[in-house]
Amino acid sequence: LLLAARGWGRLGAMSRYSTEQRGRPNSSDYRLYFKNADGKYISPFHDIPLFAGSKEDKEIPAKRSKTTGSEVLFNMIVEVPRWTNAKMEIATEEPLNPIKHDTKKGKLRYVANIFPHKGYIWNYGALPQTWEDPNHMDNSTGCCGDNDPIDVCEIGSKIHSSGEIVQVKVLGVLALIDEGKTDWKIIAISADDPEAQKIHGKYFYIDDVKKHKPGYLEATVDWFQLYKVPDGKPENHFAFNGEFKNKDFAVEIIKSNYEHWKALLHKKVDGGAIKCTNILVSGSPFCCSEEDARSIVHSAPAFMNGNPVSPEVDSWYFFPK
Repeated sequence: LLLAARGWGRLGAMSRYSTEQRGRPNSSDYRLYFKNADGKYISPFHDIPLFAGSKEDKEIPAKRSKTTGSEVLFNMIVEVPRWTNAKMEIATEEPLNPIKHDTKKGKLRYVANIFPHKGYIWNYGALPQTWEDPNHMDNSTGCCGDNDPIDVCEIGSKIHSSGEIVQVKVLGVLALIDEGKTDWKIIAISADDPEAQKIHGKYFYIDDVKKHKPGYLEATVDWFQLYKVPDGKPENHFAFNGEFKNKDFAVEIIKSNYEHWKALLHKKVDGGAIKCTNILVSGSPFCCSEEDARSIVHSAPAFMNGNPVSPEVDSWYFFPK
């Protein structure tokens, strides 16, 4: 009963993570907070390691990151399940960075169905411990970053849930230029997906994607080019004429944005409104206590049996004196 009341989500990679829902689904106060296997509230943006198999409180990348064959795997935070329309995202400007339903002018945001597609055409999410620095101009695109973690399009056969942590194999990357900002889109596949073994070219995984999933990459370019048009905005553009860059290029982009994140978490650059509150990042001046993290979560509205529960009642129910 207690677990059900607290809205625990499905366990993530290797049962290391769980989620706790706060607020009413399909509302502006909905939040999905994260906990690790030790029961600590954590930030998915900052406390979940970039490289799968890494220790949460050690430097990343770890010396012994998880691999499949010779392939290093990355952790992906799923924000939006495939075929859904709600624009769910990591709240970078809130403490502990829960997943929330994005809003604009007070209204919940949904992506339009771009014919012939329904909603997002991949499991869509982000790589933790990466940050596209808005004050850093990317040499390859000539544009600064979009101030978010790197986005991931997971193309496997399974539909994943919002809040899942999926270990993925990176296949390539697309460079979207969104309103003049670099917005990298990593193409990846869950390491345990049956189709992952079919994509094994030494350097050109993208060519294998074209072979085994014909039309998928073309649909991806089409989707990103047009998805804002129904909202009255112009078509998006791409660096490299919309060409997908290979795995090695993608990994270098990830490593570079990991370095930007490290500078952010150690206060070497100004992150503006970005909230860097974390529990596990060694040496970070933004590290907070477990008690402070719990207070952050339980100050958010909770819903039980469809009814609102005030923070005071919620705190007493879950942590009676």
